[in-house]
Amino acid sequence: MNFNISMSVNNESKDLKRMQRQFVFGAAMLVPISPFLFIQGQITRWKVGLLPDAAGDKYGRAAAANVSEDAATLFVIGESTVAGLGARDHEHAMAGQFALALSEYLGRAVDWEVAGMNGVTARRLIDEVLPAMPDKPFDHILLGIGGNDVIKLSSPRKWRRDMLELISRVRELQPQAAIFISNCPMILSSPAIPEPIKSILWRLSRMHDANIREFTKDLERVFYFPQPDDVRGEGFFADGIHPSERGYKDWAFEMVQYFSETYKW
Repeated sequence: MNFNISMSVNNESKDLKRMQRQFVFGAAMLVPISPFLFIQGQITRWKVGLLPDAAGDKYGRAAAANVSEDAATLFVIGESTVAGLGARDHEHAMAGQFALALSEYLGRAVDWEVAGMNGVTARRLIDEVLPAMPDKPFDHILLGIGGNDVIKLSSPRKWRRDMLELISRVRELQPQAAIFISNCPMILSSPAIPEPIKSILWRLSRMHDANIREFTKDLERVFYFPQPDDVRGEGFFADGIHPSERGYKDWAFEMVQYFSETYKW
């Protein structure tokens, strides 16, 4: 399927126009308290600190019990959750755990590779990380993106434009791959983000979630994992924002379960 980015942006849906109006109105309402929000955000960053990226190899093989060694291939690309903040290595972070869940579903081993960068938006992912994709075909691609577009207050129009371009670029490079996209961040479940920033960012995250549900629904072999009702299970977070190793496992297996029950790829 060919993606016409300019057509997708210019022919805006009623929902996108409504979301963009809500975003602009909300931004205007927040101008008087923006200095306070900035200071609160800086204090939160200082309290939480910065976890290191996952260590070790950025490639590996995942194999669930009693699976074929005729391996499928997976490339995982994205922001801090893909870089593996909160896990000791990539085997225990998003790439390795999604590959393991995928192996269990497919009944085959999965050879995975990963390229992640903390702090990137969809725009920066296109410009700075996507060029690192190896020049070889993959069966499956996982895009872990969205958190920084919420934190950096990307508008609904910008989010849609950048994500459609990202998906288009990935499709050009990987015409046969199934493309999976992780959910927009569960800001509401974060114990480290204080009010009122939490409620403000959560509203934008919900808006981006509704937006991406709409613009991916008719794209061929592009599958989005919508925001769950809640982050399930104790011990999900490593620092109140990024997942722990247990969090990565629970998240990855929930995504693959959803994809396997909802789509055919």
